[in-house]
Amino acid sequence: MVTFLLERTAPLSPDEAWRRLTLWPRHGEVVPLTRVTVVPPGPTTEGTLVVARSGIGPLAFADPMEVTVWRPPAEGVSGLCRLEKRGRVVRGWAELEVHPGPGGRARVIWREQLRVPLLPEPLLGVAARSVFGRALNRLLRGA
Repeated sequence: MVTFLLERTAPLSPDEAWRRLTLWPRHGEVVPLTRVTVVPPGPTTEGTLVVARSGIGPLAFADPMEVTVWRPPAEGVSGLCRLEKRGRVVRGWAELEVHPGPGGRARVIWREQLRVPLLPEPLLGVAARSVFGRALNRLLRGA
C-alpha cells in the first residue's frame, strides 16, 4: 500500500480549481493511456462512479472509483471529494481538497492511497507521485 500527498497553490478561485479537478473525463486527457467515463453521466454526486480505463489492448484494466464524499467549496468553506477505488486491480482511495488560499488563490491537496498487486511499493510510489503530480499540474493549468 502506497500513500502520497500532492499540494499546489493555483492562481484560481477555489470554485474554478474545483471545477477543473472534477471534470472527470479531463483526467483521461492528462493521464497517459487513460480514458475516463462517468456513470451516470451528468453532475457528480455521492454515488457517482468514475471509471478510469488505463493501458493498451489486453493489458488494459479498469479503475472504478465511487464518489463517497461530495462537498464542493462554498463561500469561505473548503471543498472535499473522496473516491473509493473499487476495482480488481487498483484498490484504495483518493481525496481532492480545495481550500481558500492566500491572495484569493486556491490551495489544492490531492491525497491518495493505492494498492496494485504485483507492483513493488517503491516503484508504485515513485510512478504515482510522478504521473499524478503532472496530471494535477495540467488539470489546474487547463480550462
